Amino acid sequence: MDEKTQNTELNTPSFGEAAAYWIKLGFLSFGGPAGQIAMMQTECVDKRRWIDQGAFLRGLNYSMLLPGPEAQQLAAYLGWRLHGVPGALFAGTAFIVPGVVIMIALAWVAAAYGDQGPVAAVFEGIKPVVIAIVIAAVYRIGKKACNGIVPISLAAAAFGALFFLSIPFPFVVIGAGIIGVILAKVAPGALSGGHGHAAPPAETAEAPKRSGVARFLIITAVFLVSLIGPSILAVAIMGVEPFQNVVKLFTTAAFVTFGGAYAVLPFVADAAVNTYGWLSGEQMIDGLALAETTPGPLILVTTYVGFFAGWNTLGGINGVYAALLTTYVTFLPSFYLIIAGAPYIESIQKFAWARDALSAITAAVVGVILNLAIFLGQAALLSDMNHPDWLGIIAAVIALGLLLSNKVGIPMMVGLGAVFGLARAFLL
Repeated sequence: MDEKTQNTELNTPSFGEAAAYWIKLGFLSFGGPAGQIAMMQTECVDKRRWIDQGAFLRGLNYSMLLPGPEAQQLAAYLGWRLHGVPGALFAGTAFIVPGVVIMIALAWVAAAYGDQGPVAAVFEGIKPVVIAIVIAAVYRIGKKACNGIVPISLAAAAFGALFFLSIPFPFVVIGAGIIGVILAKVAPGALSGGHGHAAPPAETAEAPKRSGVARFLIITAVFLVSLIGPSILAVAIMGVEPFQNVVKLFTTAAFVTFGGAYAVLPFVADAAVNTYGWLSGEQMIDGLALAETTPGPLILVTTYVGFFAGWNTLGGINGVYAALLTTYVTFLPSFYLIIAGAPYIESIQKFAWARDALSAITAAVVGVILNLAIFLGQAALLSDMNHPDWLGIIAAVIALGLLLSNKVGIPMMVGLGAVFGLARAFLL
C-alpha cells in the first residue's frame, strides 16, 4: 500500500483531541528518547492512525539530524503535521512543561535541603548510580556508533580533544561534522556504521519555491525577536548576573546539542561548575539523576543548572526566574528548527553529506560522553585521591552490571541508589 493510499485512511484529530494527548504524553514521557519515541509511534501511528509510518520516520530522521532533544522535536513535528504552527507549539510545549515544573521543585529541595540529613543521604547514594548510567550510555552508544576504524578514531580524537587539550565542546562538534562532510565526498561508506537511521525515502520534495524562502525568512525573524527580546528584557529587569551568562551558555548549548543530552553535558557542566561557579560537581550529578527520573527530555538538567545559577548568585525566587529563562532559551531553537524546516524534510534528508555529518558527530559523542563519565566520577568518587570512595565505587560497578544486563531500568536504579544512600548513612 503506497503512502497516498495510506493517507486516505488516516484519522485527523481535532485540536482539542490532539492537545489532550500531548498533555498526557508530557506527564508520561519517562524512559529517555527511545521510550518517548516508542510511545508516540504506538499512539500516533499504530493506534490512533493520526500519521502514517513513512511520515513518522522522516520526522524522526530529521529530528535526529538537528541539535536538541529529538523526542521533543518529533512531538513538535507531529503537532505541525496535524495542526500547523499552533500544533507544533502546543505539542512541543506540553512535552516539557510537566518535567520543567517538577525539575524546578526538586532543584529547590536540593538547593535548600541538599546538605541536610536524609536528603543529603539520598543524593549521596544516587551519585554512583549516575556514574554507572553515563558509562552504560558510553557502551550502548559506542556499540552502535563505532563500527569501524574511522568512527572509533573520531571517538578517540573527541575524547583527547576534550580531556587532554581542553578544546571547547562546540569546536569538537563542528570539527566532527566537517570531517563527516569531507568523508561523504572522498570516502563514501566510511561512516556507514555510524548510525542506525533509516535510509531516506526515494521520493523527495521539490526544492523550496520563492514563497518558501519568504516563509523561512519570516520564521527566522520571528525566532530572533523571540530570543533576543525576552533575553534583553530579563537582563534589564533582573540584572546582568547571572542572567546574561545564562542566556549565553544555554543558547549556545541549544545549537550544539547533537547526539543527545549526554553529549552537551560536559560543556554545560564545565561552564556551570568551573567557569561560573554556579554549582559544584556533586550538585551537577544530583541534577543529572533527577533529570533521569522525571518526565521529559534529559536536557531538562539544564533547568536544574539554571536554577542553581539564580539561587547561588542572588538567592531565593531568582532560582526560579533563572530556571525558566534557561528552559526558554534551551528549547526555543528546537521549535524554530522544526517549524522552519518541516516543509522540506524530504529534501534535507536526501543529502549524503548531512547523514554522514550526523554519523561523524554521533561517533565523536562516544568520546564526549566518556569524558563526562570521568568528570563526574572524579567529582563523586575520586575527589580525594588519597581516600577514594571505595564503597561508592563498588556500588557504581554493581549498578553498571545491572544496567547493562537490562535487569533494572534507570528510574528503578536511581531509586535503589537512594535506598543505598539512606542505608549507608544509617549504618555508617
